[in-house]
Amino acid sequence: MRFRILGPTQVLLADGREIPVGGPRLRALLALLLLDAGRVVSADRLIDGLYGEHPPRGAVNALQSQVSRLRQTLPAEQNPIEFHPAGYRLAVDPEDVDAYRFERRAEAGRRALAGGDWPRAATVLREALELWRGPALADVPGAPAQAARLDELRLAAIEDRVDADLAMGASAALVAELREFVVAHPLRERSRGQLMRALAALGRPAEALAEFEDARSTLAEQLGADPSAELAAIHLAVLRGEERGATQRALPSQLTTFVGRDEELKRVGDLLGERRLVTLIGPGGAGKTRLAIEAAGRQDGEVRFVELAGLADGSDVPQAVLTALGLRDAGLRAPAEPGRHPTDRLVEALAERRLLLVLDNCEHVIADAARLAARLLGACPALRVLATSREPLGLAGEALCPLSGLTVPPPGASARHADDSAAVRLFAQRAADVVPDFTITPANVDTVLRICRTLDGLPLAIELAAARLRALPVAEVAVRLDDRVRLLSMGSRAASPRHRTLRAVVEWSWDLLDDAERRLARRLTVFAGGATLEAAGQVCGLPRGDFVEALTGLVDKSFVEMADGRYRMLETVRAFCAERLADAGEADDQRRAHTAYFLEFARNASDHLRRPEQLHWLRRLDAERDNLHAALRRATAAGDAADAAGMVAALSFYWWLRGMRGEGARLAADVLGLLGAEAPPELREEYALCVYNASLGGSGPLDSLGTQRSVIRSLDRPPRQPFLLYLSGISAGPPSGGSEHVNELMRELRRLVGSDVWINALGAMGSGSALMWSGRWDQAGTELETALDGFRQAGDRWGCMITLGVLGELAAWRDDPEAAGAHMDQAMRLAEELESVVDQADMLRTRGEIRLRAGDLAAARDDFAAALLLAQRSGAPEFVSAARLGLAQVARLSGDLAEARRFCEAALIGGLTGWYVGEATRTEVVFVLEQIAEAEKVGPGAPPSADGA
Repeated sequence: MRFRILGPTQVLLADGREIPVGGPRLRALLALLLLDAGRVVSADRLIDGLYGEHPPRGAVNALQSQVSRLRQTLPAEQNPIEFHPAGYRLAVDPEDVDAYRFERRAEAGRRALAGGDWPRAATVLREALELWRGPALADVPGAPAQAARLDELRLAAIEDRVDADLAMGASAALVAELREFVVAHPLRERSRGQLMRALAALGRPAEALAEFEDARSTLAEQLGADPSAELAAIHLAVLRGEERGATQRALPSQLTTFVGRDEELKRVGDLLGERRLVTLIGPGGAGKTRLAIEAAGRQDGEVRFVELAGLADGSDVPQAVLTALGLRDAGLRAPAEPGRHPTDRLVEALAERRLLLVLDNCEHVIADAARLAARLLGACPALRVLATSREPLGLAGEALCPLSGLTVPPPGASARHADDSAAVRLFAQRAADVVPDFTITPANVDTVLRICRTLDGLPLAIELAAARLRALPVAEVAVRLDDRVRLLSMGSRAASPRHRTLRAVVEWSWDLLDDAERRLARRLTVFAGGATLEAAGQVCGLPRGDFVEALTGLVDKSFVEMADGRYRMLETVRAFCAERLADAGEADDQRRAHTAYFLEFARNASDHLRRPEQLHWLRRLDAERDNLHAALRRATAAGDAADAAGMVAALSFYWWLRGMRGEGARLAADVLGLLGAEAPPELREEYALCVYNASLGGSGPLDSLGTQRSVIRSLDRPPRQPFLLYLSGISAGPPSGGSEHVNELMRELRRLVGSDVWINALGAMGSGSALMWSGRWDQAGTELETALDGFRQAGDRWGCMITLGVLGELAAWRDDPEAAGAHMDQAMRLAEELESVVDQADMLRTRGEIRLRAGDLAAARDDFAAALLLAQRSGAPEFVSAARLGLAQVARLSGDLAEARRFCEAALIGGLTGWYVGEATRTEVVFVLEQIAEAEKVGPGAPPSADGA
């Protein structure tokens, strides 16, 4: 039988038939018993619930009578009501009661939300909320506290589900739902904040601010209180333009309105509902990217956008997808399997993830993009791909949506009817951006129609032509455009007419630039992913006054876009201007200037990454990642060994913090090919960092460097990149000989570096870890606290996080679970601040080991399960193995040897080879398998050993 109390009390048989329970009193009695399904409920509680403060005389007998009647209503063969001296018990599985199922699923949804698995959180929470059919305990007026508790859980579950939906992208439907919810519950500040975030994410900040004012007045009138700090923080973020809903849709924001394409937009939406691979094809400038963004933005669920235009090599396509998904290549404790391809990690991360992946500008990497799409779609059944390209990917099942120009009205159309054309509307809107009073009139309609037809309705061409109205009347635009088209009509007959027309617009626009604007436009093409004002000014080499004026002119004339403080060129314009850079003979000089700027930037940033401004500089490095890697690749290709090795060294700590181990390893391996088998005398430190980074991907002459001791002793000064000290230990392993050798090495290091706070903190952390493993816990604690103080003084959250993790383990070994929990809570908060999902998985795994040692198997299982989920979402097989090892230990200690063996065998698959940490994990797994084998020989009933747990 199934029981329902989230609404009117009901009893259902397995086939769905309802069993009539009787009158209100019997339904109330059953609901009271169901609240404690499987447990004894005292007679006093039942009487209070049935009769309230004024029970009738002989209430006990009345209760017995009600119980007897209730028994008669339920099937005799399944009657679950039992009498006990203390009261009555309904002997049913709590899983058969909707309230219990709701609470369990709501909690699972909350855990998924906390773990960042938003699609699963939304799904599970919706399933939980669907169990409600009305007010909880509707038939039990005598249980207001229980009903209020369940209703509060329901409201919290709704808000959790809204958070999950917001994380995947705000929508108008979500705003409408939140408005209804806020009207019904005006004092719930969390939902107010969610509504404000949703409105801000949809570009409606004024409405978001109005919601805050309504909340403020409501709270003041009804409670005499001010908004909470959380709601005030959202208000401040909206005012600053920082609150965009915290979505995980990751679609580029657009600076202009979307015009036309209604039919294509509907077709793409329909195709995405039916097919798993949809490709928008058409010439450059047709608006494929913009249509893809608009179509993806209207899809439910998680969406990620991958820009491929900046890739120089198709082999980088998988890494670009990894980066767009926010998947780290690594964590702190284990390496990737040597030779493992990024595609393998993508398959693991996306195997069960519902996601729409937008692959933009595939044409120049078409073969690699097609191979990746085929592999992912074949292995990940919940994945859909929306691609844009000038040609199809050529895969089975691919649905094509051809895109050409916007609709253009026929000749002789009136001004009134011309505005029905999407091409004309686009021209009119973009023209009004530069000439505010511009409109389509009977006097100019024929000219506008001629422009739009000449340009075949291509959006980019129309926008560039409309931008010319800032300097020329519309008739002159049309005349000059006609001249330019005729001039280029004798060009390559292999190129499409639309492409020749688009090039005509770009070249004509180029002719309208002055000398300074042309010089700046061609030099800006050296940047990848855009440029800040400072970077553009320093690299491009124009006098400051000329530079600002020229950059303003390029923005005005639509050669350059400015968004979020960065200047970017449209890709078609960038390609054209890059040709002009080569023609001017400036390509090598600009490459060197670009490399010099970003090498200095990387070196400066690496110092700040160990200071309180760590998060700010992480974000700055994120913004310049394309430029940094482009500079590194160009320096390597040009044979500039010192610059290339210096860039690898400067980026090493950033790569580690952001988990870009695979990409960093490939870049470092390329530089090693340039440096040769031995370190140049002046580049010993940089050479070592290249070797260590390359070794993380399974390549690089690691043995040539010797031990960590030999690396440190080879230094005659403090290292320029102190992260070398950590990476050498992680890659080559700590000194042999235990804590004494570690302490000796740390003393040598301190003599070398003097008072450097960060390096000394790192040394103390290394000494403390070695002392802990050798059983000298008091000394270990002292060293680790010294390390923590040092990292805090330096302002490095990463150093604090890993030290707190070791302190948590030490406290657990010393049987101090309270201190262990406090340390791990702090470490988890720091991992969240660093936005490191993999580090969160690692810290959860560490906490699981601590709880396992304390004997709290249920809590340990929860931590290992959560760590496994995060590791799988991140495509980190080494952490997947570690979490599975933890779950195996829980199963073994619980007596489930078959389950323990299954987890261990799964833990041995992948991610455990390459360097000493992986081999140590493999050794642990083999040891646990031996324990399982011994227990299997003894047979059931023997108590499991906690040794090694």
